[in-house]
Amino acid sequence: MTLAIERPGERSPGWRHAAMALGASLLLVLLAASKGFPTLFDSGADNDSLLRLVEVRDLIAGQGWFDLQQYRMGLEGGFTMHWSRLVDAPIAVIVLAASAVTGSVTSGESVAMVLWPLLLYAAALWLLLAIAWRLGGDEATFPTLLIGAVTLHFTGIFVPGTLDHHNIQLVLMLATLLFLLDAAQAARAAWWAGVSAVLMLAVGMETAPFVAAAGLFVAGWLLFDGERAAGPAFGFGLAFAATSALVLGVTVPPSAWGVVACDAYSLPQSSLGIVAGLGLAAIAAMPVLRRSFAARAAAIVVLGTVAASVAVLSFPQCLADPYAGLDPILKDYWLDSVAEAQPLWRVITLDTESAAAHYMTPLIGLAVMVLAMLRRGLRRGELLVALFLLVAFAVSAWQLRGSRFSVPLAVIPLAIWVAGWRRRAVSQPGTAASLRLVGAWLVSLNLTWIMLGVAGMWALSPADADASGAGAAAALSKCQKSDDYAELAGMPPQPILVISNLGAPMLRHTPHRVLTGPYHRNVDGNLAALRAFVGPVAAADDIARSNGITLVALCRGNGETRALAGRAPDGLLAALVAGKAPGWLEAVPESLGRPIELYRIRNAP
Repeated sequence: MTLAIERPGERSPGWRHAAMALGASLLLVLLAASKGFPTLFDSGADNDSLLRLVEVRDLIAGQGWFDLQQYRMGLEGGFTMHWSRLVDAPIAVIVLAASAVTGSVTSGESVAMVLWPLLLYAAALWLLLAIAWRLGGDEATFPTLLIGAVTLHFTGIFVPGTLDHHNIQLVLMLATLLFLLDAAQAARAAWWAGVSAVLMLAVGMETAPFVAAAGLFVAGWLLFDGERAAGPAFGFGLAFAATSALVLGVTVPPSAWGVVACDAYSLPQSSLGIVAGLGLAAIAAMPVLRRSFAARAAAIVVLGTVAASVAVLSFPQCLADPYAGLDPILKDYWLDSVAEAQPLWRVITLDTESAAAHYMTPLIGLAVMVLAMLRRGLRRGELLVALFLLVAFAVSAWQLRGSRFSVPLAVIPLAIWVAGWRRRAVSQPGTAASLRLVGAWLVSLNLTWIMLGVAGMWALSPADADASGAGAAAALSKCQKSDDYAELAGMPPQPILVISNLGAPMLRHTPHRVLTGPYHRNVDGNLAALRAFVGPVAAADDIARSNGITLVALCRGNGETRALAGRAPDGLLAALVAGKAPGWLEAVPESLGRPIELYRIRNAP
């Protein structure tokens, strides 16, 4: 079976697409500027972006490239983060360059917080336009521009101030997709596909399913197309193996090359990448295998067996549930409350109004692609996009965060679908054709489903609406403005006890150290803070003093504060909310009535 290739020999309108993407991104920046860039001063509980800026500051200040220790969070000495310096580096370059031009580090950081997501938004939109053009031609350009621009904006991962790694992961995933589409015409595209796939994985392990999908697609392409796919498969495999080794050397110190870390790029990921990449390249390079379907099939099965054996025998711990060993109290009070970690069934049950915004356009996109393939047969490009979209939807069904990939991916088939309805409306004008076109536009825009969710939410009683997704998000964003930390920023550095949701803002806006933050590696610090807030009040005194805590910070309006106080009515946090501070705490008078109230531990060292 031969999988057809779309748009052979046609010249891609890359510069025109780039101009469109940059124009759309500039419009969004102008819109944000007209509002005074509010997301630069109110993070909206985007803890990861705040901590990323802290990491960048530490790197610029001289913390080692291989030193990922977060010294100001957790127990004394901190803990090692699982993030990649590959994201810190370009942001740090922008900060340094902008600081040199403006003469102000603060201005340099502000420029980076605007420019970095702006560039990634433009790149993501350009990639969507390029992919849709390859599958749907010029007709797909306008629908992709409109649907893609709106969809990417409302994912929330490209707004000014967003330094979290999900935006660069999406760009690298789309780049892998585009390079694989071009691999049949340009040998270098296959190489770049292998590089992009490994970089995507190096940034964060949540993209492992997409990396696996890319590898399986190339293997399947080689299996069915043989000689014609040998060049792309060889280039992809060799680049994948080389980049897997290079990234280990660049991001992991030589002393830790043999250390297994399942949640960050390390020996397991590098080893599997080298084995799989070299094996695929070897199969593609051997004429005796290339020319026989049976030989290729046998060789690919052997390669899969070897790779699986390496994973199972050498790194079995990485095949387990990543949260299986999490302390029950952290799972109960923290993980089960993390919105982006919820599976499909819980999203539908607990946050019904927003479920459609995360799942409807990917489902419609998959349906559109399946119907197209049933009608026209298999086409290589369509099959590749459908595979990635199916994987993304499966990931989002496991954890909601996968929708950050599935919703943008759905733009591709939906834009091509809308283009088809536009063509019919022109060739067969009439009321029915116009209504069908309007309907296609509406169901393809993820904004439609967001608005329907909001409308459904406010159709409920105000109290129910406040308890739903939007109300909960608003509550979590309390005490996330930079001005809320002005008083604390002027105090000498000291350890402060805060809830998890305020750990990253405290590091971003002040020089202090905190016990807790929403990061799974900070087990001991998170446990200590949680037990101090929800356990017996007397025990909280011991925990605070044993960890050198001198101040306790309270944000009454934060959703986490309300949740913990409600679940532990006899705990310290509930007592503070009720205005009944225990005797070992004294209020800092000037903080009372402000967003963040402070309580000093009596006789603290």
